[in-house]
Amino acid sequence: MHHGIKKLLFLGAGHAHVHVLASLAQHRPADLDVTVLTPFGYQTYSGMTPGFVAGHYTEADCRIALEPLVRAAGARWVQGRCNGIDPVGNTVSVTVAGGAQGVPATLPFDELSIDTGAVIDRARLEADMPGAATHALAVRPIEAFAQLWPQVMALAQQKPVSLAVVGAGAAGIELVFAAEQAIRQHGMPGARFTLITGGPEVAESYRPGVQRKVLRQLKRRGITVLREACVGMGAGEVLLGNGARLACDVPLLAIGTHAPPWLQGSGLALSDSGHVLVNAFQQSTSHPQVFAAGDVATRADVPHARSGVYAVRAGPPLAHNLLAFHQRQPLKPHQPPTNTLNLLSCGTGHAIASYGPLSLEGAWAWRWKDRIDRGFIERYRVGPRPAAQASGESVS
Repeated sequence: MHHGIKKLLFLGAGHAHVHVLASLAQHRPADLDVTVLTPFGYQTYSGMTPGFVAGHYTEADCRIALEPLVRAAGARWVQGRCNGIDPVGNTVSVTVAGGAQGVPATLPFDELSIDTGAVIDRARLEADMPGAATHALAVRPIEAFAQLWPQVMALAQQKPVSLAVVGAGAAGIELVFAAEQAIRQHGMPGARFTLITGGPEVAESYRPGVQRKVLRQLKRRGITVLREACVGMGAGEVLLGNGARLACDVPLLAIGTHAPPWLQGSGLALSDSGHVLVNAFQQSTSHPQVFAAGDVATRADVPHARSGVYAVRAGPPLAHNLLAFHQRQPLKPHQPPTNTLNLLSCGTGHAIASYGPLSLEGAWAWRWKDRIDRGFIERYRVGPRPAAQASGESVS
């Protein structure tokens, strides 16, 4: 048995950590002191961001308030950002966020769990795509994107805009469909929409059946597809790899995300891409008192895509292993599913559902996604709930 109070520190409040906090609200050992370090008092659920852009959800619909969840877990919330980890001295360096007062310069821990979500490293972005950090609106961090999107809609109501989404994975596909729907409905006529793939085919990571369905929907909506790389941006234009310049009022970035820069130099074992390298227990391969899940981590044994599907599934085993580590009990391995249900929204009212080699589409798929997404938010709301909320299993 161990003696004395032990400190568990959470960095970020991603999908997995929200579940762990809800679990701690049901059972938290008396000898475990829990602190949550995040810059915002809420989590914006990425799965509902396209619906927010399309105008189907309000910003509040997409948020989980963290303070009630943290309080229910018997934890303490510190408003700030991590700017460095010392896994030898077991401390985290903190940068104050949002004008918060009384935030310590460092936070100690006996056990650390990292789930800070997806980020864009602006220095790396600028090196890869000069001008993008200045001229583009990135979908990450989602909190900043949600605050700025109304300015795009205001511009679209003043003139016919040219909007281009850079990135043709799931995020870029859903974003361009959502933006097209919102601006066609509420903006000036004559708007133009482009999806820039970076070179590969649209929805490259999906099966051919899904790709065909996405391309068919893009054609129906009049969205131009450019299979070119974006190599830079300037005022009112996007520079393409073939030397062409695309006139663009609103460039949106939905590219692959980066590892947080503060992981470099931390001493933690990192993957080639700079993410925390973890084992089957979601535990650092170099420092056993450090755990990581979601977009910040890479499994050393079974690498998988960074998506909300896997992040949500990581929550229950992470909750178990954090408590097991504290209580010096055996850890349980987490086996990510081989196939996952994916629901690609094509604006409000239509979606493409896929599972392994199977894919179908229709309004029913969109209603299914809507029910799942609302159910995820509802599951982790503490206190008064909105009057009309649907429920469902969060798998998308």
